[in-house]
Amino acid sequence: MKLKNIDQLHEFLAIVDKCKGDVYLTSQYGDKYNLKSKLSQYIAVAALLGDHGDELELWCDDKEDEAILLEYMLKNKDII
Repeated sequence: MKLKNIDQLHEFLAIVDKCKGDVYLTSQYGDKYNLKSKLSQYIAVAALLGDHGDELELWCDDKEDEAILLEYMLKNKDII
């Protein structure tokens, strides 16, 4: 899923924290940010807010986590 316009970062990261498995953001350049890591979250947030924020894709290791994130995105359709 490609992301853009994440205005509610705290809410988004709270949803990520609820996920059981790892959740990643990847860039078109091959960068991979594990959003379960607080350090990676800082770097990923900077990427989301930077010039290439609309070129990041979201990936999950766990199928149940996909459902959690899809539900969040359906409620916030402006981010996809």
